[in-house]
Amino acid sequence: MITNIEITGVGTFVPDESTKKYIVKKVGRLDRLVPRHARGSMHAEVKLAEINQSHGNKYEAEVVVRVPEKTLTAKDSTMNILAAIDIVEAKIANQLRRYKQDLIPHVGRRKLLDRFKRSYARG
Repeated sequence: MITNIEITGVGTFVPDESTKKYIVKKVGRLDRLVPRHARGSMHAEVKLAEINQSHGNKYEAEVVVRVPEKTLTAKDSTMNILAAIDIVEAKIANQLRRYKQDLIPHVGRRKLLDRFKRSYARG
C-alpha cells in the first residue's frame, strides 16, 4: 500500500470522505506493480477538479506518481469522479508495468533448468 498519498481538490472542489477512501483503495494498491526497492520511496499526488467543458465532462482527475528516477503522470476527465479515478488508475498501472519492465533485466533467466537437463542428457 502506498503510504504517501496526497489528495487535493483544485479550485472550489472539495472531495468527500467516500471519494478519498476510494482513491486510497485504488491508488494505494499500485505499489504491487513496482520493484520492491521502489516501494518505500513511492509518492502519489491526486488532484481532483470540477470543470465544465463543451463535451459535457464535469470532473477531472490527475495522478502524479513519483518513483526512483521517474515521475509518472496521468490525467482524464469524465462525467463521474469515480470513473475518472478508475481510468487514471489504469493508465498509471500501465506506466508502472513499463517502468518495472525497463528497470529489471530479464536476460538469461528463461529455461535455465532446461539447459542443465540437456547438458546432462548428452553425457
